[in-house]
Amino acid sequence: MSSQSSGIQAGLITGETVEYKTTKHWMAPVADSKWAILLLLGALLLAWLAPENSGAITGFLADVMGLVKVVLLIGGIGSIVYNIVAWRTAEYSVTSRRVLGRDGLIRRRSTDTMLDAINDVRSETSMLGRALGYGDIRIISSSGRTGADAFTSVLNVDAFKQHVLEAKERLSAALPAPTSAAPTPATPSVPEPASPTAQDLTATLESLARLRDTGAITAEEYEAKKAELLGRI
Repeated sequence: MSSQSSGIQAGLITGETVEYKTTKHWMAPVADSKWAILLLLGALLLAWLAPENSGAITGFLADVMGLVKVVLLIGGIGSIVYNIVAWRTAEYSVTSRRVLGRDGLIRRRSTDTMLDAINDVRSETSMLGRALGYGDIRIISSSGRTGADAFTSVLNVDAFKQHVLEAKERLSAALPAPTSAAPTPATPSVPEPASPTAQDLTATLESLARLRDTGAITAEEYEAKKAELLGRI
């Protein structure tokens, strides 16, 4: 377990600390070895049923059954040894920022979930698990089912779940509250030019009419200016 712990420590980021650590319960290799146990039982059954080597046919049959028995024994014992080693090297940790999981042997699985991305933590414990102190836990992150991490046969599963929730709460409390956006300064309104009075409009039109009559401006320019002045009213 020390090499596994050193691997967890080496993977920590700056300022991150391990707050809780657990592993698989000893029932994990027992549950994972059910097929291995069947293989061993099959080997014992063949050893009991093997005929005595008293003839050519029975001798050949005994040799075949003996070979199958050896294969079953090797497969069963190898599977049990594999499950024991996988159990001894599994580790699950809660840090100040993440939930880390390391399990498996040939197909090594490594999970890493940020605390602020966790949406839910669910645990399942059977009657035997409640009696022996183990269970399964499922961590669901913001990515939904594709981001769900399932840890099976976790020792002290309730304590592990509690530490995950407490670490997430502490991290949320330590994060700064989102600041509200600064109000946009109001754009000063530009006062609209005052509308000309009727007296000013009349005087301007008379001046324009005199310019038109004297030929200083054309009739079209007079009408255009007149329309502009009337539009301001």
